[in-house]
Amino acid sequence: MTGDSVTEVFEEHRPFLTGVAYRMLGRVADAEDVVQDAWLRWSAQARDDVREPRPYLVRITTRLAIDRLRHVQARREAYVGPWLPEPLETDFGTTAEDTAERAVLVDSVSLAVLVVLESLSPLERAVFVLREAFGFPYGEIAATLERSEAAVRQLAGRARRHVGERRPRFDVDPAERRDLTERFLAAASGGDLDALLRLLAPDVRLVGDSGGKAKAPVRVIESADKVGRFLFGVAKQGVPGGEFRFLELNGGPALLVLSGGKPDAVLQLDIADGLIQCVYIVRNPDKLAALAG
Repeated sequence: MTGDSVTEVFEEHRPFLTGVAYRMLGRVADAEDVVQDAWLRWSAQARDDVREPRPYLVRITTRLAIDRLRHVQARREAYVGPWLPEPLETDFGTTAEDTAERAVLVDSVSLAVLVVLESLSPLERAVFVLREAFGFPYGEIAATLERSEAAVRQLAGRARRHVGERRPRFDVDPAERRDLTERFLAAASGGDLDALLRLLAPDVRLVGDSGGKAKAPVRVIESADKVGRFLFGVAKQGVPGGEFRFLELNGGPALLVLSGGKPDAVLQLDIADGLIQCVYIVRNPDKLAALAG
């Protein structure tokens, strides 16, 4: 390969590799760092025996992501308050056909599933991402992880059961989620507590992530009354120079709150049976920086 073709091949696969790394790590910056490290390895070594670049690059990226995940998991143990993935801008609504494959891709990048994946071991998470999100054959995953195919099947079964037991049930219809998000915003900003409470499931949860760098609950808030009153109080305080913008994050509609033109918070809802089951609020400025453009 010439220098140009080496670069072209890698850039062709960069979005896919970033998708793998993000699902492994839950942070855009960490995923981009891993993919850049993969590029450095790809560009520096002999590739004469590489017949299919994509599985080869996925192998490099996955191994680097596992190493990075082991490091960041130790760092997250000292994290202040609940931890949520960094919101990721996606474009499934316009670029992916409404198929079962699209549903799997959306599900695997949702905040709810990424939070559950945090409880897997790095190897279990790698197997789950490669198998469930991207449909890689067990043999290929085994080669990537340098494990036997039987061991990989065991890891896959364990990860699948774990995620299935803990994954919250929610509807993925983007139109319904957008409609309920708009009604939620109207009720909260309009000071209508009764209307807000009618949108919340009785056992609704609110998870706020600030990393101690902004105001947010340091514990999960549970029940419609407590979540409703918390949100009502926040809405009454208002946001200086506040603006609201809808966008697609992690495969679904989300609300970006701007203060003075800068990202202040991201809010996203999980919906089931026409009611809000979970409210996610990300206020850690480090996780909002990529949305400033």
